[in-house]
Amino acid sequence: MITVLTKVASKKEKKAFIDFPHALYAGDSNYVPELYMGVSELLSEKKNPFFQHSEAALYLAKRGDTVVGRVACIRDNNYNEYHESNVGFFGFFDVIEDYEVATLLLDKAAEYARQCGFDRLIGPTNFTTNDTAGMLVQGYDKPPTVLMTYNKPYYNEYVNRYGFEKEMDMYAYYIPAATANEKSLRLAGMLKSRLERKGIVIRNVNKKNLTAELMVVKDIYRKAWESNWGFVPPTDAEFDHLADGLKLLIDERYVFMAEKDGKAIGFAAAVPDINEITIDFKKGRLFPFNIFKLLLGKKKTKKIRIILLGVIEEYRKVGIEGVMFANYIQAARKYGLEGGEASWILESNDMMVKAAENLNGKRSHTYRIYGMDIK
Repeated sequence: MITVLTKVASKKEKKAFIDFPHALYAGDSNYVPELYMGVSELLSEKKNPFFQHSEAALYLAKRGDTVVGRVACIRDNNYNEYHESNVGFFGFFDVIEDYEVATLLLDKAAEYARQCGFDRLIGPTNFTTNDTAGMLVQGYDKPPTVLMTYNKPYYNEYVNRYGFEKEMDMYAYYIPAATANEKSLRLAGMLKSRLERKGIVIRNVNKKNLTAELMVVKDIYRKAWESNWGFVPPTDAEFDHLADGLKLLIDERYVFMAEKDGKAIGFAAAVPDINEITIDFKKGRLFPFNIFKLLLGKKKTKKIRIILLGVIEEYRKVGIEGVMFANYIQAARKYGLEGGEASWILESNDMMVKAAENLNGKRSHTYRIYGMDIK
């Protein structure tokens, strides 16, 4: 049967775009459905601030009435301006085990990028590196943690066969609470005392004042990550949107602020791994009853995911990062968690890789961003 590409233009088609992975991964015990409401809002040109400065086109691959693949073709103007580059992106790439269908989808992404005048294509990103990004290349034996991607191994075979090469790898490290390196924990305790003598204090955020706390974090986020590969500072609207999305997940026990004489200089945030709960949510729907399972269960998860940990440059390498990692181990033990995942960490970020490994963290997953010239 002939495969046809259709540009998503209706609510029905967008729903099919969102729901396609559920059929694709049916029977896969490690697949966790994304929450429908979250993906729907991400794809909404009215609700997602990404579309205030950039654009994307969504495509479905169909055989008759059956969806067999999907892809988003992405023009991220802020990325190109910030990095002084000329690249297009693809994301939301999912496909049945058929290279011909994958080729059609990637052809469309490359064609879209060329029409925009770009000379390189990078992905997957959904839509930016501030969103979910990367293709899983190692760690297929367990479900992903919250807000991390998942895909079949053949995806990598297909993009490599098409001509893509590794652009950057990102790591996930799992740190079990019971077997964390005790020497590193003791060292972190000494570092904490030394930092306090220098006027640097690490504290939990105050959830009652969370909005104000997050406003302070906005500046740290931009400064701490400004030199990272692939990073683009979010606009105010994008940051507020990201923060609103995290408020449902945030547990103040796992969010820390580093301050120097009362001024914020670093920040770390971990969230409960709600994938332990949502893995059983049919098609990622919250209503009518799953919303209660989520709200009641998020404080009972066995793991957390450290999603952000950054210190502004002038205060790096003085021990703040190590103390924050140790704080997570101590919190995990205190609250009966099995451990936590630090993700994602750029393969080039030697400081964070070393910090995770010093605590006996083991690399549990590897994710890859691919790139290829298209001129």
